[in-house]
Amino acid sequence: MVEAATRVTLTREAVVATARQQIVDKGLDAISLRQIGAALGVTAPALYAYVADKRDLLRAVAEGEFRDLISRFAAVEETDPIARLRELSRVYVEYATENPELFKTMFLFPPELTITEATGQELPIATQAFNYAVDAITDAMNAGVLRQDLDPTLVTFTSWTATHGLATVLNLGFNFDDATKDLLIDLVLDTVLAGLSAK
Repeated sequence: MVEAATRVTLTREAVVATARQQIVDKGLDAISLRQIGAALGVTAPALYAYVADKRDLLRAVAEGEFRDLISRFAAVEETDPIARLRELSRVYVEYATENPELFKTMFLFPPELTITEATGQELPIATQAFNYAVDAITDAMNAGVLRQDLDPTLVTFTSWTATHGLATVLNLGFNFDDATKDLLIDLVLDTVLAGLSAK
């Protein structure tokens, strides 16, 4: 008699964890509820007891990744304002290059910004992560090392644009050695911080 395979107990957490692993293994673009259901030993319709739809599932994955990123931000102990900004940026780039498909998933759901109109797709924990950077930028502005004539959110968005762009480029697959990658990160951070520095 053949023993039945052990099936994972279905919970929202199990469905989200399976989706996360599928994104890591197969890429964001390859994800489907049918594949996730198959990995869990159920049909796709069975997943609707735990997630509203595919977007709800991806949103839950993104929430977990933003929690991870925030915990990495929280571990940064640097107190010098500019050195802290540099370290937070490096943490961001390192996370992105370690988790390229999860990184793409996160930014299906933007943060809410005071400088733009809401779209209804904003993710509160993405806003929390962005505000971590806003606080660091504000501290640097208050310390007099960054220009103070601009809205801190706009300055943060400017800095984030460079850092996010850097992370995205590094994920394109260029075969940089470690020394070149580190130099590129430093050059981008040096350039953006010099442009935002108090004159």
